[in-house]
Amino acid sequence: MQTRREKNRLGQPLCACPGSGVFVGYASLFGRRDQAGDIVMPGAFTGSLKRRGPADVRMLFQHDAAEPVGSWLEMRETDKGLYVTGRLERNVQRGRELFALLESKGLDGLSIGFRTLKARRDRGQAARLITEIDLWEISLVTFPMLEGARVSHVKAAAEKFFNHGKG
Repeated sequence: MQTRREKNRLGQPLCACPGSGVFVGYASLFGRRDQAGDIVMPGAFTGSLKRRGPADVRMLFQHDAAEPVGSWLEMRETDKGLYVTGRLERNVQRGRELFALLESKGLDGLSIGFRTLKARRDRGQAARLITEIDLWEISLVTFPMLEGARVSHVKAAAEKFFNHGKG
């Protein structure tokens, strides 16, 4: 099995609960070819999310294990991709800095760190179709590998989670 990091783009803007550090977005989009020629398929995260859940997937900055910056509150597959809700740790300097960058739209990328469990080659698309992933971490990044993944209604979703719990 191959180990690599798959980078994907978070939707803009990243969130909106002042003082909370909470943001939402898509860490991966299904059926979209990234710059490395990989396409994550629907259902690829199902087993990993059952085994780990959000509490056991780390939130890092730029895939640096020495830079944990928060925690994931929710992760789920939708028809579009891997939808996540996270909270930056506001008691850590880097968490405060990153949240300021998210609010100002100076940073908006997400990137997944994973191990490929199952994949197949699609010669027609010149791509690797990833069908099962062991998800380790999701990082906030400057330059994601998969362009164009965006979220909508970010502020409302984050406020709903923060004010009323998962919904």
